[in-house]
Amino acid sequence: MGGKYRVTGAAFPRMSRPRRRRRIVLLVLGAILGLALVGYGALQLIDVFDDDGDKPKSAAAAKDCPTPAPKAGSAAAPSAATQAALPPPGEITVNVYNATPRSGLAKAVGDELKKRGYTVGKVGNAPADFDKKVPGAGILVGSPQTDKAAFSVLGTSLAGATQQTDTRTTADIDLILGDAFKELTPQADADKALAVLANPQPAPASKC
Repeated sequence: MGGKYRVTGAAFPRMSRPRRRRRIVLLVLGAILGLALVGYGALQLIDVFDDDGDKPKSAAAAKDCPTPAPKAGSAAAPSAATQAALPPPGEITVNVYNATPRSGLAKAVGDELKKRGYTVGKVGNAPADFDKKVPGAGILVGSPQTDKAAFSVLGTSLAGATQQTDTRTTADIDLILGDAFKELTPQADADKALAVLANPQPAPASKC
């Protein structure tokens, strides 16, 4: 170089970045790292306090969850009161009537009910109000004062039978066989259904 400014000697001046920029970068990185550590610590503290607070909440929820009252007969063996509520088949008088065109059906069903321990009363064709007018498997007809348990016990021998009442004052029950009748419920299945009636299972506990 010529003129007023000349470079002499073997050494050349070196240009370097100012150190202030490095310091600023290091300070910014340190601040970010510090904030991250503070935030992580705060989250850990929040989790600890939340865990401690869940215990009383769970206890309160358990108190708010109602415990279902035990139903009658939910014990392993039926109580005497439950057994007394279901009349035995021998105490139920059944009149068997045939409302279908099939002949001899009422007698066959009556004989089977006798084998199952029921007291069979009248056997024959259905009254005019029901003759050829029962599309289902059958109808159980009793008085308004007939024990509902008697309907339930007899119903175990004929699944799908409907129930209704009339003006009678006696305790007997009419079993009117309809067009859809095929056969009585098998003895083993009827016995199982009767056992369930005598000893109903408790309802499953509700989840709160």
